[in-house]
This record gives sequence, structure tokens and C-alpha cells, in this order.
Amino acid sequence: MGTISKNFSYHEFEASTKAKEKRINNTITSFDVRDALKSLVINLLQPLRDWANAAVNVSSGYRCPELNEAVGGSSTSQHPKGEAADVWCPVKTPYQLACAVIELGLEFDQMILYPGFLHLSYKKSGKQRMQILYNKSYKGKKLSV
Repeated sequence: MGTISKNFSYHEFEASTKAKEKRINNTITSFDVRDALKSLVINLLQPLRDWANAAVNVSSGYRCPELNEAVGGSSTSQHPKGEAADVWCPVKTPYQLACAVIELGLEFDQMILYPGFLHLSYKKSGKQRMQILYNKSYKGKKLSV
């Protein structure tokens, strides 16, 4: 499918170790998913990448329904819709990334802090909930918003 922005491509959202291991085809086949990913990148991930001035890596992006089930994803997960990505940065902590999202005034649907990554979602249409959550395994600093 190609490039989404100067630093992100559709391929990195399809890449999955679990899909490869389980022989699941995680190729994006829907224009709706493609468009949702583009909204996520343009409105949230690329501005965050520009701020970090370093790679913002996608550890889990698009998940076809079969892959979402294989990884134990929620039935209401936004990953299968192309509206969510789990990201990490080699030079910034998940907390620093989360602070940047707030400081930059970026809209988001959900932001969930985990010990090693930040889950970000952006709805293609409708109102963004601006919901900040913490995974039960996250023991770091909390955002003061």
C-alpha cells in the first residue's frame, strides 16, 4: 500500500511477530482501515514523531480480527479498525510521549500508558474521548491534566 507520511508506512502497521508465528495474514484489505490509519498517523503519530526528533516505533498497529483474538485483544479493540497503535521510542519513555501528546494539544480517543509502550487511538470520525488510562502493570508517574 505504501507511505502514509514522511515517517510511517502501512507495512509497519501490518507487521506482527504473532501473525507470522501463527501464519495469520494481517494485510490491510479495507479502505476504511487504511483511511483510519492515515487519520491516526496524520493527527497523532507523525506530530509525536516530529516532536521526539527520533523514531516512534509501532509495536502493534493494525490487527485483523483473527490476529486480535490470537493476541488476546479486547473485542472492542480499536486495532482491527485501524484506529489504534502501540508505540515506543528509543529515546523517550511512554510517560514522556504521553506528556508530549498533552503539551502539543493533540486530540486522541484513548491513551493508555504501559511500562514499555504507549497505546494511542484516534477515531476516524466522531468525537475523540480524550481518555487517559493506565494499564494495571504501569507503576510510573501519572499525568496531571
